[in-house]
Amino acid sequence: MSENKKLSEKFLEVMQHEGVVSIVSWGVETHVANTWNSYLVVTADERILIPAYGFRKTEKNINVNNHVKLTLGSKDVLGYKDYPGTGFCIDGTARYFSSGDEYDLMKKKFSFLTRVLEITVETAKQML
Repeated sequence: MSENKKLSEKFLEVMQHEGVVSIVSWGVETHVANTWNSYLVVTADERILIPAYGFRKTEKNINVNNHVKLTLGSKDVLGYKDYPGTGFCIDGTARYFSSGDEYDLMKKKFSFLTRVLEITVETAKQML
């Protein structure tokens, strides 16, 4: 793994298994939204793209404070010391977009989206 990589091979392995993703935002109010591991798309430069249909409270918060936390995991991926399951906590900044090449690619994959939530990863910590 390159020194500049923030998302480990273990993180990418977790994304290959279904599990819930929690997105915590705070600005207007503290809010938790949820999606699924299988809806996350990691770009070559390690941004995380998430199809958004709802996420209106999250968007209001991000317009005030663009910092977010994400948690995700899977019981099907071995963690530290062969623990049955592992998870990650991601700190990053977020923005929404609704046009452009990446939007078009996401819309083809997830026809229900109205916008894309983009997370620029600052840190990714394995928790288990």
